[in-house]
Amino acid sequence: MSWKRSLVNYSLDPGIPGIEIVLDQAKLRHRREQLGELYHIAEAEMRGLYRQIAQSGYSVLLTDANGYILHRLGDPGLAEQFERVGLWLGADWSESTVGTNGIGTCIVEGRPVTIHRDEHFLSRNTELSCSAAPICDPQGRLVAVLDISSAQANNTREIQHHTIALVQQSARVIENLYFLDRHTNAFVIRFHERVSLIDSPGAGMVAIDRDGQTIAFNNRARELFGIRTADSVVNEPLEKLLGITASSIHAHASTQGDTPMRLRDARSGETLFGALQKPLLKPASKTKVQRAGDQSVGGECGDAGELSLEAMANNGDEQVAKIVQCARRVVDRNVPIVLCGETGTGKEVLARAMHNASARHKRPFVAVNCAAIPESLIESELFGYRHGAFTGAKREGMRGKVLESSGGTLFLDEIGDMPPELQTRFLRVLEQKEVMPLGSEEPVPVELNVISATHRNLLQLVEEGLFREDLYYRLNAITLELPPLRERSDKDRVITAALAAETGGDEDVAIDEAAYQRLLDYPWPGNVRQLRNCLRTAIALSDDGVIRVGDLPGVIVGGEMPAAAARSSSVSQGDLPDPALSDPGRADSPLEAAERDTLLRELEQHRWNITKTAERLGVSRNTLYRKLKKYGIDTEH
Repeated sequence: MSWKRSLVNYSLDPGIPGIEIVLDQAKLRHRREQLGELYHIAEAEMRGLYRQIAQSGYSVLLTDANGYILHRLGDPGLAEQFERVGLWLGADWSESTVGTNGIGTCIVEGRPVTIHRDEHFLSRNTELSCSAAPICDPQGRLVAVLDISSAQANNTREIQHHTIALVQQSARVIENLYFLDRHTNAFVIRFHERVSLIDSPGAGMVAIDRDGQTIAFNNRARELFGIRTADSVVNEPLEKLLGITASSIHAHASTQGDTPMRLRDARSGETLFGALQKPLLKPASKTKVQRAGDQSVGGECGDAGELSLEAMANNGDEQVAKIVQCARRVVDRNVPIVLCGETGTGKEVLARAMHNASARHKRPFVAVNCAAIPESLIESELFGYRHGAFTGAKREGMRGKVLESSGGTLFLDEIGDMPPELQTRFLRVLEQKEVMPLGSEEPVPVELNVISATHRNLLQLVEEGLFREDLYYRLNAITLELPPLRERSDKDRVITAALAAETGGDEDVAIDEAAYQRLLDYPWPGNVRQLRNCLRTAIALSDDGVIRVGDLPGVIVGGEMPAAAARSSSVSQGDLPDPALSDPGRADSPLEAAERDTLLRELEQHRWNITKTAERLGVSRNTLYRKLKKYGIDTEH
C-alpha cells in the first residue's frame, strides 16, 4: 500500500535524488520546542537506547509528526554514510516526500514498521534498513517517531526483528514518562497482569481525578481495555474499568503507600495489580503561610488553574482589579476577548476564571495551544474529521476542539503563532458559526465563545503580513493585558498564595525576612510560573520548614548558589564562559539592566545550557531565546 501511495497519491519517481527539504537551525529549534518536555524525555531515552547498539553501525533518530529529523545519535565514523542517504538533522522523511521509508510510513499507518533495504521506494535508500515506532501523547495522537536505521550491507531482516522490539520498547518508555509528566496533579495507576511488571514499559496507565473519574489512558491501557478512542471513556468512574472506587484510592494513598493494589478488569474479570502515584499538588484550601518573626498572612491558594475572578480582584492590585471588572462585564455577552501579557503572567488562569464565572461554566472549557500542535494535525485537531477522511483516521472519526467547546469556551493560546492558512479557515468558522470536518460534505453548527491569548504584538504581526487583519478585528473586541509580576503591587500576596499552593494547604510554611525580601526585590522575568518553580525548589531544600536565603536559587540571591547545590558543587567559577554581549547597551532602563544581568548569571551557572536555564527561570525555551535576542546575548559563545 505504501508503494501505491508513493506512486499514485504522491506521484513520486523512484529515481529522484531524494531529500530536498531541510530545515534551517531556527526552524529546527522551533520544531523541537513545539514538542516541549516530550523532546527532552525522548532525548534522554535515546541516549540509553544508543548505548545498547553503539558501535554496531546504527543511528537512532527522533522525528516530529511531520517526519522532520529533530535529533540523531550514531557512530561518528558513519556520519558521512548516513548523510549521503539524507539522514541529517532537519531533513524531511515524510512518505509524501521520499516515498516508502520507516519514518514516513510509520506516521501514515500509525504503527511500528520495518522497511528493509529494497523495500524503500527511492533507489538511493535501498542500502538502508529502518525500524520505526510511533510516540503518542496521552490522547493517543501521534506526535513523534523513534527510528533505528542501519546502512550496513550485512544487516538482515532477521536482525531487524530484534531492532523493532528495541525501538518499540523505547517508544513506550517515552510515552509513559510523558504521560506521568503531563499528569503530575492527578492520581495515576500503573497496572499489569503480573505484579513484577507494574513498572515495565508494557504496563497500562490511567490518570484519574480526585473523584475517581478517568482523565486519560496510555496506549497500553487502551489496548488492554479494548478502547478505540480515549474520549469514549474519559470522565467515566474508574470503578467501571478496574473495579475500584475513589474512596478506596484515597484510603490506599493515605495508609498503604507503595504497596501494590489488587484490581479487577471489569470487562474480563481478570485480576490485575497496580501501583498508585499520588498528585504532587493537593486540593485548593485556605492556608496560613507563616513568615518567620511575623504574624501569619492568609492567602487563598490551590491550583492556579482554578483561581476565581473574585479572588483575583480582592488580591490588592489595582491593575488586576480593573481587568477583572472588565472581564465580569463581558463574560456573558459573547464578546471575543484577547488576553495579552508576558509568558507566565497567568493568561490561561484568567481565561479559566472567566469561564467559571460565566453562565457557560457547566459546559466544556477547551484549551488549544496554537503553537504546540504539529502542522499536519492542526486542521483535524481543531475541526475534526469523519470516518475515512484520511489514512490512519479513527474509525469513529473525531469531533475536533471547536465542536468540543460548543456552548462552552474555546481558549486559543499563542494565537499569534496560528499558521496563515489556518487563520483563513478559522475566520470562516467565526463568520458562519459552523464547522466543516475533514471528509465531511455537511457543515455542523457550532456555538462559539472565544478567548484568545498571546505574548506577541498582534498589530505588529498584522503590519508584517503574518496575521490576517480581518481575523484580528474579529477576535479582538476587547483586549485585557495582564501586568508582569514585577509591576504588581500585590506581589507579597502573590508570593504568599504561591507558597500556600506549593505546600498543598497541609502545613504551615515559614520564610525568614531576608529570603522574603529577596523574593520581593527580584524582577521575575518568568513571572508567576517562575515564582512557583522557585518556591517548589526552596521548600524541598529547606531543612527545618523555614525557607532561608541559601535555599533560594542563585539567580534570586544575586549569583549565590542554593544551599544544597553549594554543598555538592565542585565546579569552579573559572570553568564558566565569559558572557558575550553583541550590544551591551541594549538595556534601556535599570529594570531591563537587572533582567539582562539575571539572565547572564543564570546562563553562567548552568554553563550556557538553554534547557536547564529555562527550567530554572520557569520560562519556556522560546521565551528565553526572545529575551537573549532582546539583550543581544550571544548563545553561540
